[in-house]
Amino acid sequence: MRPAHIALAALVAAVWGVNFVVIEIGLDHFPPLLFNALRFLAAALPAVFLVGRPLVAWKWIVGVGLVLGVAKFGLLFTGMGLGAPAGLSSLILQIQAVFTALFAFVALGERPGKVKTAGMAVALAGIGVAAADEGGGGAEGALVGFALCVAAAACWGVSNVLTRKAAPPDALNFMVWVSTVPVLPLLALSLLLEGPEQDLAALRGLDRTGVGVIVYVAWITTIFGFGAWGWLLRRHPASSVAPFSLLVPVFGMSSAALFLDEDITGLRWCAAALLVGGVALTSLAGRGGGGPEKGATVEATQPPVPEAVHRVGA
Repeated sequence: MRPAHIALAALVAAVWGVNFVVIEIGLDHFPPLLFNALRFLAAALPAVFLVGRPLVAWKWIVGVGLVLGVAKFGLLFTGMGLGAPAGLSSLILQIQAVFTALFAFVALGERPGKVKTAGMAVALAGIGVAAADEGGGGAEGALVGFALCVAAAACWGVSNVLTRKAAPPDALNFMVWVSTVPVLPLLALSLLLEGPEQDLAALRGLDRTGVGVIVYVAWITTIFGFGAWGWLLRRHPASSVAPFSLLVPVFGMSSAALFLDEDITGLRWCAAALLVGGVALTSLAGRGGGGPEKGATVEATQPPVPEAVHRVGA
């Protein structure tokens, strides 16, 4: 890869990592489900009129939109709203690589090799260490939030398999059309679970910071992030581009420590090392330099929510 392309890949990883801090800030302005609905609305409009018609069947757009947009991001935003730290959330979501490999084995018959299986075990050990660290804090809400983030990673794994089946030729076109699906379900869930009073209060109190976080998670994270990532994947083998996604939790944890004063304990560093190492083995095992291996799961050819296919990235 050219130095400029390496810099672009690192920039996208930084954008996705910092996104977790932006989500944390946004949750001070909006209830989680409403915030999620607004981000997808802003990601879909006006982009849906600019990217052309959908390039895959609607069943895949609707399926990924519901699993990724409603389930994955609904759980993630709710988990962070309950107290899951931004930096830790950016780390936990990387377990999606393990869930993707497991679901791909069940649904697609993609049998993981020994190295990939070892990577899954290492990543799961990292989740165990992170859970022990979070549980030691004694905050019940934060521990529930942690569990919701793990569930979000599992939903991401399902959406990765659906995206693998859909095989969209243009990641940005796919992501924009996927973004049209969750808006109404999320608004309905927000009205039901968060209440119209809370939603109206958030909308009436909309300020520049609130607008800014929506613009960031919708346009910077989604439109720029996935557009740039797809551009890189069209020009370089996935095995060259995919490792940069492992920088997301590095940027996520460091930016959370810098901007939100989140404490990074020794156990959390240990969990990070295990998770990143395990995900690296799970995602990249058996890859050569010429591109994706046959039957490769989608997280190796497209990155992780965030809010992607955050896969809108987180």
